[in-house]
Amino acid sequence: MPLSRLNKQQLEAATADFGKNLIIASAGTGKTSTIVGRIAYLLKNGTEPNKILLLTFTNKAAAEMTARLKRYFDSSVIDKIEAGTFHAVSYRWLKARNPKLTLKQPGELKTLFRTVYEKRAFHRLNLGLKPFSATYLYELYSLYQNSCLDSFSSWMQEKYEEHKPLLDIYQDIIDEFEQTKEEYGFASFNDLLILAIKSIKEKPIIFDEVLVDEYQDTNTLQEALINTLNPKSLFCVGDYDQSIYAFNGANIENISTFAERYRGAKVYSLSVNYRSSEAILNLANRVISKNERIYPKELKVGRVGESIPPKLLIYDTLFEQYQSIAKLIKSSDTSYEDIAIIFRNNSSADGLEASLRELNIPCKRKGGTSFFDAKEIRFILDIVSIVTNPKDLMAFISVFEYARNVGASLAKDIFTSLNHFGEGCLIKGILKPTVMELPKLKRVNNRQLGLFDDSEEIGLASRFAFMGFSKEILTHPIIKISKIEKEALQFFENFYKLIKEINPNSSSYVIVNKIITSKLYEYIVDLLSSQRAKLKTGEIDLNKKEESKKRIMHKARLLLELSKPYRELSRFLNAMILGGGELSEGEGVNLLTVHASKGLEFKDVYIVDLADNRFPNRKLMSKNGGIDEERRLFYVAVTRAQSRLYLSFAKYDKIRKAEYQPSQFLFEAGLLRKKEEIRD
Repeated sequence: MPLSRLNKQQLEAATADFGKNLIIASAGTGKTSTIVGRIAYLLKNGTEPNKILLLTFTNKAAAEMTARLKRYFDSSVIDKIEAGTFHAVSYRWLKARNPKLTLKQPGELKTLFRTVYEKRAFHRLNLGLKPFSATYLYELYSLYQNSCLDSFSSWMQEKYEEHKPLLDIYQDIIDEFEQTKEEYGFASFNDLLILAIKSIKEKPIIFDEVLVDEYQDTNTLQEALINTLNPKSLFCVGDYDQSIYAFNGANIENISTFAERYRGAKVYSLSVNYRSSEAILNLANRVISKNERIYPKELKVGRVGESIPPKLLIYDTLFEQYQSIAKLIKSSDTSYEDIAIIFRNNSSADGLEASLRELNIPCKRKGGTSFFDAKEIRFILDIVSIVTNPKDLMAFISVFEYARNVGASLAKDIFTSLNHFGEGCLIKGILKPTVMELPKLKRVNNRQLGLFDDSEEIGLASRFAFMGFSKEILTHPIIKISKIEKEALQFFENFYKLIKEINPNSSSYVIVNKIITSKLYEYIVDLLSSQRAKLKTGEIDLNKKEESKKRIMHKARLLLELSKPYRELSRFLNAMILGGGELSEGEGVNLLTVHASKGLEFKDVYIVDLADNRFPNRKLMSKNGGIDEERRLFYVAVTRAQSRLYLSFAKYDKIRKAEYQPSQFLFEAGLLRKKEEIRD
């Protein structure tokens, strides 16, 4: 049984009485084993598996824990446990009650938000105040949803009083945005939690115990969901010193005030680290002890063997730093997969990757642009989404914006027209239109500022007569839309042929393969590779274009492989949307932001660019938790290392012509005692 493998501290926590229990699990102290042990204890003592809810921050973590439990319990028992991320679990509950709900990615919703925002003529107000951009206002709204339960206007007024003259317009944009989402059944990741809370209040879901992993990363909205569930017992596992998501709305007070908010709560501590050597732990303890101690602790060494002192590397320039680290890795006997280079800022990644590639060292990046955010992957998933849910306006707009001279506004009109041609069915409107006249497109009168949609004029079908289009296209009512030009109609013809080829009842693999081998995707590959190979002169580097095409198709084939386990297209799409951020591509040395490194461990770790204003990043820390949060980021980075830890600093950036002083964390770690010790 899992309980027999636990140490004294872990066992005491795992067998705690029903109630409000907080487990402070320091880095590398076996929190996963403790959670698995707790669930085993619950099952052993008669708790029904369907009365257990496990909330995690990655689906991978939930899968790992349930897989461990299946070593000791029958799969049919463990499969009854509700397990997954806050968003994945909420999505399952909501889909069961409303099958038409469609989860949309932030990028898609930003596009929708922009179409609402751009209807407002801010320039007419003459307030002498520059309004927030559409993107920034959307991000503020998202942060508000994560961190506050008051009204958006009140929250905005408290933070941005100088924008008070614009608050009514901002609120009106939010209201129309929410109405549009509701009309089409769209939901953001935040909406999943908001709607789940509302749904549970109307029809409660009862659990005997809710277990929460990485509790220090919960935000106000997630805490509200936990409280709405109001389970008989709560088992939260986290570490105050690993709270590093303030920028995303994480509320560190959730963990710091746990014992105050829950009467009779018990707090347990895990302090034996089984991951890192004594020298690495001593360094981590020295630095993190500078932060306020909410829960007293000191990491203890649980592993035996050689303890290699962390090494400080000092260089004259940034690029020398990157090249030298690449050479150290090349000469190391550690396998590339067991090595991580961790950085605070994404700007470090390009120089590191270039230096590694120069020495033919394979590497993979995680923590920057997600694989699933790549345009070539997003396009495939948008087509899948249209096939799965033909009412998906945002997927349709995202696809048709690739057509030449088709923006979001015209794409939306095309979508509306195709639905009209098919009497409310998009696919019918594409393939077998029965209504041949254009719809009267709805005009909206905004109560604050006017809208600027031009009236639609019927185009002449004859203008396309001798351009080589098929009979199906020349007789299609879409050609009556006056704004559609030749290139847009060619795009539609390829789209038409692809939709005609797809059988929605086929397997996910067959459908994705149809997409990536289509004329439409061939056009997308050519367009994107041309954009990525364009020189400053405007010319296309043909060699770069071919390389870009290969990379695009490599990603497409990777997505094709990911589709294999999913017979149902909707399950494949849901898995890709909800689990997308957990995938990193390729093999080799791991290039990671600190945030992306969390929860991982490596034999050798290099923490680079430990210069003042790079790490700690003083610009970001002024917005997100101050120096304490930057120190927690450093602590997380250090405690990823098992055996060898290298910390590096460069004095000068030739490109920016900027001089750097060493990070204060190097002094706090005891690696530097005074500035005079910095030498070549």
